[in-house]
Amino acid sequence: MLFLISCKTTESRDEPKPNILFIFTDDQTFHTIRALGNEEIHTPTMDRLVSEGFTFTNTYNMGAWHGAVCVASRTMLNTGQTVWRAMRNEKRLEQLAFERKLWSQIMEDAGYETWFSGKWHVEVSPDSIFNHVKHIMPGMPNDTPEAYNRPPEGEADTWTPYDTAFGGHWKGGKHWSEVLADDAEEMLAMAGKSDKPFFMYLAFNAPHDPRQAPKEYVDMYDTANIALPESFIEEYPYNGKIGYGREMRDERLAPFPRTRQAILQHRKEYYAIISHLDAQIGRILQALERSGKKENTYIFLSSDNGLAVGNHGLMGKQSMYDHSIRMPLLVVGPDVPKNESSAADVYLQDIMATTLELTGVQKPDHVEFNSFLDIIHKKSSESHYPSIYGCYTNAQRMIRKDGYKLIVCPQVPVTLLYDLKNDPLEILNLSAIAEYDSLEKSLFSELIVLQQSMADSVDISMLLK
Repeated sequence: MLFLISCKTTESRDEPKPNILFIFTDDQTFHTIRALGNEEIHTPTMDRLVSEGFTFTNTYNMGAWHGAVCVASRTMLNTGQTVWRAMRNEKRLEQLAFERKLWSQIMEDAGYETWFSGKWHVEVSPDSIFNHVKHIMPGMPNDTPEAYNRPPEGEADTWTPYDTAFGGHWKGGKHWSEVLADDAEEMLAMAGKSDKPFFMYLAFNAPHDPRQAPKEYVDMYDTANIALPESFIEEYPYNGKIGYGREMRDERLAPFPRTRQAILQHRKEYYAIISHLDAQIGRILQALERSGKKENTYIFLSSDNGLAVGNHGLMGKQSMYDHSIRMPLLVVGPDVPKNESSAADVYLQDIMATTLELTGVQKPDHVEFNSFLDIIHKKSSESHYPSIYGCYTNAQRMIRKDGYKLIVCPQVPVTLLYDLKNDPLEILNLSAIAEYDSLEKSLFSELIVLQQSMADSVDISMLLK
């Protein structure tokens, strides 16, 4: 017998519940949508979502307890719990499912038909918590040795992103992004025939490496037209002391030291797979229109984490720099203002709490994140969080507040202080400048308090000035 959680609703029984369409990408950093300022990339579908809806420009993932950052991100998202409590619950998700405390189950108990396809990477089977499941993709596509340490300087590159023989996103004969769009078309057609509202969770593996796309998308880009990141360096100075280094899988994709040729090639392939992804999102939106459900559907589009792709000499997402912990967040819906945005700090995982408010469900006590509907509807312009917390294993801690960011790396040991308003690319470390000592001490003290609220037991006090 299942233990049922009572979900109190706040809406009238006569009001139809809105549908929720959640589109989730993998490793998509915030600066990868043309309409949001990156003129190097082609993203017409996401551009349209920007113009038709509301954009949060400062959306964060808290971090992770190991190198697969997506696991922590998705566990937080589906449990509603902050990072260290989510970690402690990772191996007991089946018990949480038994107690019907997971996102899809709360939605189902509120009267929703629930649908899933794509990347999962959470320690409970989606078959046990969704009504309908099409494909369950692994954490990343299988890759090959040729995908690493490339392209070699002055030598022929043996990797081709549109060669299906390399498997990866091509495994099975069709690109996985296209498989997910096929699933979405089928599921939306079925949902369109139902009287029940739907909650649909569509999770792409793209643009996670191996960064593969059909030739027409790769040919859209030329490395001559792509800029090297301003924060580019040949190697990150604290490699091996921030919880990872040259041995990390993500970092082995490009050769050491980093070269201009390698980084531009990887950025070209990153843009290509995102443009292909964008086209598949377009197919999903067309299927939503065909279903007849669009007018009463809220669309949320975001990603599990960002990605460095050459910034700071890094390739992966295991750092506290914005390129790795900040991602896009677009919201479109019946009463959502069009072509508007907010710079209020939010967490990616606030999406869960927001959907609960939209569906009239009182947020359960175990959900620690907050709805941002009040920000969308301009009832508030302020973040629900006085500061943003970040972490990676026991090697990095971060606080972002009032336009400044402090990163603490106890194993180096070093502190990094950035003025995000004047230095958004996080290049100039202010920590060594005496006039910033008071600010750094204040942020450091608040970070220690944040750690306590997050059940974070790592002692960083030895670096307090």
